[in-house]
Amino acid sequence: MSFDRLAPHYRWMEWLLAGGKLQRCRTAFIDALPDVRHALLIGEGNGRFLREFLLRQPCAQVTCLDASKPMLEEARRRASDSKWVKFVCSDVSEWNAPPGVFDLVVSNFFLDCFQPVQIDLIAGKVSDALVEDGHWLVTDFCEPPGGWRKWRARIILRTMYWFFRWATDLPARRLTAPEAILASNGFKLLARRTFEWGLLHSDLWMRERSGPFLREQPIQHAREPIGASNSR
Repeated sequence: MSFDRLAPHYRWMEWLLAGGKLQRCRTAFIDALPDVRHALLIGEGNGRFLREFLLRQPCAQVTCLDASKPMLEEARRRASDSKWVKFVCSDVSEWNAPPGVFDLVVSNFFLDCFQPVQIDLIAGKVSDALVEDGHWLVTDFCEPPGGWRKWRARIILRTMYWFFRWATDLPARRLTAPEAILASNGFKLLARRTFEWGLLHSDLWMRERSGPFLREQPIQHAREPIGASNSR
């Protein structure tokens, strides 16, 4: 899998096909985060979340991991003012995560790229890399349970997977709901916000033995339709 060819075009493609919808989903919980010491961003891509995160957490040390060097260069350009970001070009399956270092891990529109066995491997690495009270912010696509929303999502997802398998040699052929895999690796869902009539979701997960994480926010499931989208 390689996003190298898409790196120079990814920003305008996202804007053309989805406007600001994916970014709103990425940053749904960004203002709820307490002070972060060490953050790991997996598959960050061109750095749009990284830029917003650094504006709110300027003292956080960030490791930005991506398998695409051109994508990392885009992210580096967006984080040029920060001296606390380390950029690592590596496939996540080959990266040896330092144990118990990070108090926050972020994966935006990343797990949808993989098959179940690969998601399980990633979840294990994340669990090992987190401190005892560490948390995982997961933003991704999902398929609503039924009705016209389900069929709409299926059409969008099938089109999306066809394109990205052609353009990037994506490992996954279809979307895998990661909830059961994350739970089996010791994570508990704290809060979820859904967008786009259930096509997009942003989750906050924590390890079971961890304490409360959200700052002055109740755990709840919120729905916020924000218009149509047919892109990653």
